[in-house]
Amino acid sequence: MAEPTVYLEMLKIMPGRVRAGELMKKHTSWRIGGPADIYVEPASRGELQLAVSYAHELSIPLTVIGAGTNILVSDEGIRGIVIKIGSGLDWISVNENIIFAEAGAKLSRVASVARDAGLGGFEFSAGIPGDVGGAVVMNAGANGASVGAQVKEILLLNPEGVYFKKTKDEMNFGYRSSALQSELAVVVEAVFSCCRRDRNAINEDMDTYIKKRKDTQPLHYPNAGSVFKNPPGESAGRLIEAAGLKGERVGDAQISLMHANFIINLGAATARDVLMLINKARASVLDRFGIDLKPEVKVLGN
Repeated sequence: MAEPTVYLEMLKIMPGRVRAGELMKKHTSWRIGGPADIYVEPASRGELQLAVSYAHELSIPLTVIGAGTNILVSDEGIRGIVIKIGSGLDWISVNENIIFAEAGAKLSRVASVARDAGLGGFEFSAGIPGDVGGAVVMNAGANGASVGAQVKEILLLNPEGVYFKKTKDEMNFGYRSSALQSELAVVVEAVFSCCRRDRNAINEDMDTYIKKRKDTQPLHYPNAGSVFKNPPGESAGRLIEAAGLKGERVGDAQISLMHANFIINLGAATARDVLMLINKARASVLDRFGIDLKPEVKVLGN
């Protein structure tokens, strides 16, 4: 547990935006997760910089989250400081064919802004619940496209609280991966390069993708999206279903009957329940097909 004095000092710096013992299930799409020692939701870049550098100076473990759509937080919670980049850093701006978006901006909102400006490239992200920061780190994608393809430049913050930039080439984007998955840096803003496209055509594609999500994904239950990455030339969902695990349940966690690469929270699922299902799915698919599924979700906490 972080020292109470640390909490009180941070409360002085950012009154009203620091909480002790905040339950992380309030901030994850799975609605799962124990308490964070100290939870901070900065209202500006300046406050983000202060919180990051403060944690570094005192050698306090730091965890940064966004919309919480691809993380599983342990039932014991997270030690140290948790920074949530949310509505305080969700500014979006358009200049000709360039979109500037802060890390806390919802990806679906970027898609809407792009459409309204007659800019193509973000149609694939219609309906995706994540934010820009998380999407950049994991190179989020759907419908055969990904965020990395649109990136021009990323503004980052290092642990010491110093800003720096990375170009698209320096980000090393791959399938659900980027250089930031192995580097201690916080996404502050992304600059996207788009192309001109007819607004009606953009809207049609977005409507199609949103309908597809509603028809094929269990959106009426708390979930974290795809649990596993798709192996080359294969579908993780198909493999899990073929292994006979569709509908498999541990506690209130269930492998969705609608899409086997989704694990849903039926009401009171714990991180332990979800992890047991993840491990069972991996073991079953490996045993039956010789394929080791790689998790797409990140496990945080003890």
